[in-house]
Amino acid sequence: MDNKDSEAEIHPLKTEDAKAQENHENFVERRIIKSSGLSRLSRWRTAAFFISLFLCLIIVFAFSFIIPCPERPVSERTWFQYYNSAVPYPFLAMEDVNADKVQDVLFAFKSNNGSSSFNMSCLDKGLPSPCAFLAAVSGTNGSVLWESPAAEDVQWLQCGIQQLGTAQAPGCLVVEKPLSLTAVDLQTGEVLWRQSRDFGANYTVLTPLSVIPDVDNDGVQDLIIFITKEGQVKTFIHSGKTGQQIGLSGSLNVDGSARYVRLNLRSSPYFLLYTENSLYAYSLEDLCSAVVGTEVKFPNFQPDSLWEKHIDHATHRSTLLRFENVRYLAKVPGQSQDNVLVVNSEMATLINTKDLQTVWTLNVSRALSEPLIGYYKPDVHGIILESEIGPNRKKVMIVESGSGAVQWELKLNSGAGSPGPATLPTADHRSAFLIWGDYQEPGNETIHRAPLQKLYLFHPSYTNVLLELRNSTDQVIAFTAALFERSRHACYVLLRGPQPGEGPGPVSLMKRKLKEDVLVSRVIWLRTTAGDDDEQRIRDRLYRMRFQSRD
Repeated sequence: MDNKDSEAEIHPLKTEDAKAQENHENFVERRIIKSSGLSRLSRWRTAAFFISLFLCLIIVFAFSFIIPCPERPVSERTWFQYYNSAVPYPFLAMEDVNADKVQDVLFAFKSNNGSSSFNMSCLDKGLPSPCAFLAAVSGTNGSVLWESPAAEDVQWLQCGIQQLGTAQAPGCLVVEKPLSLTAVDLQTGEVLWRQSRDFGANYTVLTPLSVIPDVDNDGVQDLIIFITKEGQVKTFIHSGKTGQQIGLSGSLNVDGSARYVRLNLRSSPYFLLYTENSLYAYSLEDLCSAVVGTEVKFPNFQPDSLWEKHIDHATHRSTLLRFENVRYLAKVPGQSQDNVLVVNSEMATLINTKDLQTVWTLNVSRALSEPLIGYYKPDVHGIILESEIGPNRKKVMIVESGSGAVQWELKLNSGAGSPGPATLPTADHRSAFLIWGDYQEPGNETIHRAPLQKLYLFHPSYTNVLLELRNSTDQVIAFTAALFERSRHACYVLLRGPQPGEGPGPVSLMKRKLKEDVLVSRVIWLRTTAGDDDEQRIRDRLYRMRFQSRD
């Protein structure tokens, strides 16, 4: 020890160098060990990367070549379905019958036999011949999906009703003559249940039929039906599961021929029955209680205090809305709840259902069709009104629902029985409007005894342009327009043939893609302005117009 201490005292720098050398060697050794660990970790990361890449390639290969992708149905642009000797009913319904995500067409016709595809007769279902057939036709190619004798005669057809019978898919309700209510499976056409009643002659079923919450506690929603006869409205509730009547029936005396509108006020539905000069109001709970015979309460339903205050509970006549010569009562979407549009022989009046104050009035003479909702401005509700302005003449107006301002109008020749308008939602949050009539340029009008039936397309992006899509000399029994696939494949459907009550004749059902008619349409200038596009450019732009489904 003494020697080492002495050496350290004699050579202090040498000792420091030795310590530094020792520390350096330890550092290098630790770095080599750490580098070795990092190297092994880097190899594991590389291996994990290539394994992940390999798995991804296997998955892509499997989905691309081994696992088949679901085939998207290819929809034909135009298809027809013909019947040689039949009489069509004025009903068209659109539902996805075969679950291919394409809308299919349901309609009814009267005949001795169905199409050759199914070769069924009325006698096969125990019905007298001729009878009413219900048919579902594929929206993709027009092939008959199912066809079935359903009734002796049809008063009303309504499809897309959830929970009928025990079927999981939606169903259709057929109101027959004499009165019978039949539920039909939407996917197969099979009868789920049938219930009959005898009301004698001269009765009318108020339509559409209404679905209400479960009254008989069988887990399936039920149906409420209004029958009018000789100034009296009778109310019936039927089980959606079995069709059997629940309770007895309610009765209301009215002063004339009645119709009704179902209106949702806050958290309670109300049924507004109206005649030419009177309005009657029932809450859903009051209707059900009167039919069942005991007080019926639905969860989360709260009567509207303002409406209840002004309803005479002995007669159920409402003292709030007083109009004469009422032609239509229609719901118009509001900010938080529906408002009411009253159309009489002279004007249209919008009533705010929150405070029952008049929002606006508009002169409208002799309305020809039920008001229709569309979008002239982006996401702003517009009301389409058709009114008679002379013999074989009508005026079409698009009215802003909030202010009552007329946004666009058009005068057309129009004969009796001309189809009503239709709308299709477009991707710019507006609507394409389809209108029937016969346009003649100002100064060149001639009144036809039988005006031609022409179909026109109007879109608010061209306020001065009308496209003439189609001429039709055949009788159009029913017309509708729809997006056959979600946000695409905009089409219209025509059902043509003899009028109900006429003898049997040829019947045709046609689906036509709207764009096919736009390509060959005739451009009509309602007025000319500087800088107008040429006609082909207008066709091209409207041909490229995209559509968007509204939920």
